[in-house]
Amino acid sequence: MGDILTQIQDELDMLLHQMQSSFAYIRLQAPPSVPPGQPALTAHAEFEYKAQVERNPQNPPAAPPPIASPEQYRKDIAELSRDMVVKERQIELLIANLPGLENSEEEQVQRMKELEKELEALEGERLKALEDKERLVKMVEEKIIKAGKVGSG
Repeated sequence: MGDILTQIQDELDMLLHQMQSSFAYIRLQAPPSVPPGQPALTAHAEFEYKAQVERNPQNPPAAPPPIASPEQYRKDIAELSRDMVVKERQIELLIANLPGLENSEEEQVQRMKELEKELEALEGERLKALEDKERLVKMVEEKIIKAGKVGSG
């Protein structure tokens, strides 16, 4: 499992996908409000199907999905809403577990300064170790060259 920020990003992606799917369902299944004097259609999907048939009557598209009954539509909307609320609560729980939320901004800034100083000290140690390594490698190379001269001479 990744770190908390990655988990939050994944959960947000899933929440956005749920929202997009919910909007698509609503767009296709919601019963329309019919302005006075306009023909009544049972859903937007039926309107799109009829418009496509009118544009291309020789090659009609596949029939639209069946329209949910008003009772089923309400149940589906309630379920989609519950799913989004559950996902949002999961995200809130992850956010609550982020480190540092119990510290003030000043404490966090102070901690970052301490970590920066520690990092600078460690970098100095790393550079010193690198210099020591290079010095030792050079010393070993000189010993090998000297041993090669003694063995061949």
